[in-house]
Amino acid sequence: MIFESMQTISLLTGLISILLIWICSIKNPLSSISSLVRELLTSRKFLILFLFMIGVLLINKYELSWEESMDYTADFTSWVFQLEGHFVQAFQNLFHTPWITGVTSFFYLVVFQALIIASLGIYAGDRRKVFLYATCFTVIINYLIAIPFYLFFPVNEVWSYPPAGVSFIMLDAFPNFNIIYRPLSGINNCFPSLHTSISVSMAILAVRSGNRRWATFAVLSAFIIVFSIFYLGIHWLTDMVGGIALATFASWLGINLAKRIHKTDTYKLPKISRM
Repeated sequence: MIFESMQTISLLTGLISILLIWICSIKNPLSSISSLVRELLTSRKFLILFLFMIGVLLINKYELSWEESMDYTADFTSWVFQLEGHFVQAFQNLFHTPWITGVTSFFYLVVFQALIIASLGIYAGDRRKVFLYATCFTVIINYLIAIPFYLFFPVNEVWSYPPAGVSFIMLDAFPNFNIIYRPLSGINNCFPSLHTSISVSMAILAVRSGNRRWATFAVLSAFIIVFSIFYLGIHWLTDMVGGIALATFASWLGINLAKRIHKTDTYKLPKISRM
């Protein structure tokens, strides 16, 4: 499959999100979406949390302009290469096949985003408020921790470091990636891998939610996305390790914060003493 524009990626993301909500919640997607909208309209806490999550995602977008305005020229790419050597090159040489390129690029570009959107829809539809809140908290924590690393611990994508000997296979599926997608993702925003941390975080939440269909798909998707970051020539092994560590912490903290908010939302009638 060849991607030509962000409009195509956005459309596919929406379609996959709806399909996942339908299959994994066993409900009409419109019902789940209406439940999500209702939660936004009736719960001030969730509305604030949701808007904060959107704000953090926007901050990540503007992080690239902050980098350009900073008088900071550190580059830790060579250090990472010395640490792990030609792992990614060997990985690519072992698996490089056209059909794998299509599958991995689809999961990297489309399913990655759909995991977040579908999580919100599924948990809203299933009335799992703790996991609905936890999804927002987890995404926020992932980005707030990752952004300082991108600013002060820059590591270039593995394909862009010639000694690594890695090909940028993503261009086979998305020829204009560096023109269209690159403004959303800096070439030196590698450690930790947010594709790893977000996908693994969504998988952890899905498993803990008890929804077996959703957990199965989320875990499989996380595995393919982690596979894709090496196969497509984007991330180092070190980035993945950092991403998994971040996902473990973010999902744990996200669930705990969500449980606290859910407790405060539970209203109990005061006991009336009998005379």
